[in-house]
Amino acid sequence: MEMHNHFHDGGSVTPAIDAAKSASIDFHIREYQHSPNADSYGLEAVQKLGLHPEQVFKTLVVSDDNSLFVGIIPVSNQLNLKLMAQVLGVKKVRMAEKRRVDIITGYLVGGVSPIGQKKRLPTIIDTTAQGFKTIHVSAGKRGLEMELSASSLQRLTDAAFALIAT
Repeated sequence: MEMHNHFHDGGSVTPAIDAAKSASIDFHIREYQHSPNADSYGLEAVQKLGLHPEQVFKTLVVSDDNSLFVGIIPVSNQLNLKLMAQVLGVKKVRMAEKRRVDIITGYLVGGVSPIGQKKRLPTIIDTTAQGFKTIHVSAGKRGLEMELSASSLQRLTDAAFALIAT
């Protein structure tokens, strides 16, 4: 599959794009006009780019009481907090506070990429990602998606695959 790293406006480079470039993986950037009143960032990407919801993954940040963790799941699903806690080997997790997510990842909620976060957090990718040739994740800003293989995503994030979505 031929992939090009091209940017329509020349300036939308994010830490995620930098990280993918320096790891020399194949990726493709897709841009769309983000509308501020969209209900769900992931589903907006699905509609505006004409993608399958099972192939577009959202990046969710959860917390036990001390640490933050990242779950990457299809936008069509919900994160199962029980399964996530089990996989991580912690008692329980809940969704992390937005402000903390922004500070720790260096991205704004709605544009949190699993790649190139300020601090590398333990990351779990839902196993369904392995069923596709490529998947889409946020490239680090609303309206910017990165298409890459699940194995490239795993390499860039040191992630484990597990069933975490329901």
